[in-house]
Amino acid sequence: MNGWTLFGPVTLLSVVLLFVTYAILFERKVMGWMQGRHGPNRLGPWGLLQTVADILKLLIKEDTIPRNADRAMFKAAPVIAFVPSFVVLAAIPYTKGLLFSDLAVGLLYYIAISSITTIGILSGGWASNNKYALLGSMRSVAQMISYEIPLVMSVIGVVMAAGTLNLTGIVESQKEVWFILPQIIGFVVFFIASLAELNRTPFDLPEAESELVAGYHVEYSGFRFAFFMLAEYVYVYAMAALTTILFLGGWNPLFGIDFIPPIFWFALKFLLMVFLLIWIRATLPRIRMDQLMQLGWKVLLPLSLINIFLSAVLKEVFSGWY
Repeated sequence: MNGWTLFGPVTLLSVVLLFVTYAILFERKVMGWMQGRHGPNRLGPWGLLQTVADILKLLIKEDTIPRNADRAMFKAAPVIAFVPSFVVLAAIPYTKGLLFSDLAVGLLYYIAISSITTIGILSGGWASNNKYALLGSMRSVAQMISYEIPLVMSVIGVVMAAGTLNLTGIVESQKEVWFILPQIIGFVVFFIASLAELNRTPFDLPEAESELVAGYHVEYSGFRFAFFMLAEYVYVYAMAALTTILFLGGWNPLFGIDFIPPIFWFALKFLLMVFLLIWIRATLPRIRMDQLMQLGWKVLLPLSLINIFLSAVLKEVFSGWY
């Protein structure tokens, strides 16, 4: 066993945890700026220790388990929800040589592993022995499964254009043209579906406090609740990175400016996607459940099918460069 086998995952976990810690602060700061507020500014310089204090509060908070809950499943559900969100990062290439596993089917691996989180959410609501938690988990699972279908179908055009499921190969095939241009329909469908997959505004129905008192994790507290929250923000990291790879050319430079390190271009596009996710949260209101389901099945699914057809046409007509 070489040093990278142990050091690599620990380094990645540290980077992800650091990202989550300050992504939460960045989100609160950006939303405060957009809404004419200061945001957290009391703990530490510019409020940099606010999220650290919030994490410490969660860790020392009393860990309660409902009396009639399924204790084993109740304890396992947050882990089942979190672990896939971290494991999918193994296939993410940041530059051509900076990745953990260059899988031939990296995109398929990401989609398959990330879907396991749905089981953790359903288990959490079921194990709580709370009707509101169960209803919230069922609604969340219905949302995630419904939007996973157009999400997967929206990337078929990318796979057709690149001719591979390997994420490094997909980035390499965008040296001339980023796929956001010929695959603009696929990008729009993918981005909207990813918002629903992440349970973020305007699709944050699992956290509709006025309806379901915080949904599937209503009975969770302390570090177990922190696992659910951590999984959500790790998926923000993963989904922003995947969007950068599939549609924004990954580490390929803009305007041919290739004297800047490739990791800089990846980070710039990645942060742009994170900012866009925050911007949407600060702007759009939550939609109703029936509107959410209609959008997924009646709008995004047909659009993803149209995108596959148009991708096939482009592949045939412009086979020389596409």
